[in-house]
Amino acid sequence: MTDQHRSTQRRRLQPLSDEKRLTADIVRLASHYGRYGYRRITALLRQEGWTVNAKRVKRIWRREYGGLKVLHRQPKRGRLWLNDGSCIRLRPERPNHVWSYDFVADRTHDGKAFRMLTVIDEFSRECLAIHVQRQIRSDDVLAVLTDLFARDGPPAHIRSDNGTEFTAISVRDWLRRVGVKTLYIGPGSPWENGYCESFNGKLRAELLNGEIFYTLKEAQILIENWRQHYNTIRPHNSLGYVPPARKPSCLATALRSSTVSQSRRPQPPEL
Repeated sequence: MTDQHRSTQRRRLQPLSDEKRLTADIVRLASHYGRYGYRRITALLRQEGWTVNAKRVKRIWRREYGGLKVLHRQPKRGRLWLNDGSCIRLRPERPNHVWSYDFVADRTHDGKAFRMLTVIDEFSRECLAIHVQRQIRSDDVLAVLTDLFARDGPPAHIRSDNGTEFTAISVRDWLRRVGVKTLYIGPGSPWENGYCESFNGKLRAELLNGEIFYTLKEAQILIENWRQHYNTIRPHNSLGYVPPARKPSCLATALRSSTVSQSRRPQPPEL
């Protein structure tokens, strides 16, 4: 017996032998992917061979960075259903069911503008193409879609806003001839094209805001490299932290958990 109260005695924590290496890898990934949170960093660590849970990464993340949240401004969002409960947006049910496309704009170092046509599969979240040119007209849209249809087959529906490049008579007639139905969102309602808007936000936050493009060719190469990284390496949280371009069997397994969790919530009926 000693005359010391038990509250004054405590066990000194011994750090694990791999703590320094894990911390270095977390700092490396967090520095390279500045817009990623600790959960996505955990998925990347597992891809690199680490057997680590998110709680440990969270603890190290908090110690190194003093916080966990990746702050960004939250835009206002409208409803995806009407007052009577009917849905105004067709939900994708399988790969090649609903595609969506939109434009993103940026500038090279000399101040000259260029545009990007982004095309995604809403079910798999895979980015099918990012076409980069100084100017993109309806004929360029048709050329990009022709290449994608020849490679992957035409989707059942394609969603877009009401831009002139998408609503041109030549584009609508051609899509009708190949059997693709158009889904135009309401004017001033970008949330109705939420999958593509979300992808465009990731493109800007993770690449465009951190790169200076000196030439158009440099922009085309770096943007295509990022697209390949997004499809094959970047963990996607809505897919169970699986990259979008995994094999269909892997993708179906990843989507099963999110589908089950969504089915527990009441869903408005679709038109």
